[in-house]
Amino acid sequence: MRRRSFLKFAVSSGIAVTTGRFSKLHAATPTSPEVEKLYLSDAVWRERLTPEQYAVLRFGETEFAGSSELNHENRAGTYVCAGCDLPLFKSDWKYNSRTGWPSFWQAFDEHLTTRRPIYAFRAPTEYLCARCDGHHGHIFEDGPPPTGLRYCSNGAALKFIKS
Repeated sequence: MRRRSFLKFAVSSGIAVTTGRFSKLHAATPTSPEVEKLYLSDAVWRERLTPEQYAVLRFGETEFAGSSELNHENRAGTYVCAGCDLPLFKSDWKYNSRTGWPSFWQAFDEHLTTRRPIYAFRAPTEYLCARCDGHHGHIFEDGPPPTGLRYCSNGAALKFIKS
């Protein structure tokens, strides 16, 4: 079994768990009580999303660093999930991490779930949309105050809604 196949099996089987520092930030349950799950068929996801969004949100792929137009978005507004429009970040929480991906120091915690892989010692915690389970990126502990966190997001997984 290839590594990627094993990871998909592990995640679908519930082998990956939420642990550590992020378990206090995000519910260990799949969603918070106020977020209703969205279940769509693969065919509907393919219709609804661009090929890049589909690869990122449904299969955890990563876009090329510096490729997202959202890296240069500085207007006031809200960043929502490209798959289901659930608000994830406020523009006030965005900062330039110089990584090539849109980064935020805070999120609407009740709108995210996390998965920490157990197959690697220092692997980052993955975060997903609580409504559609779309992969957005990873959480690192090298962000700015006051949280010290960096939500490193794939721009393809986000849409910007201007205020």
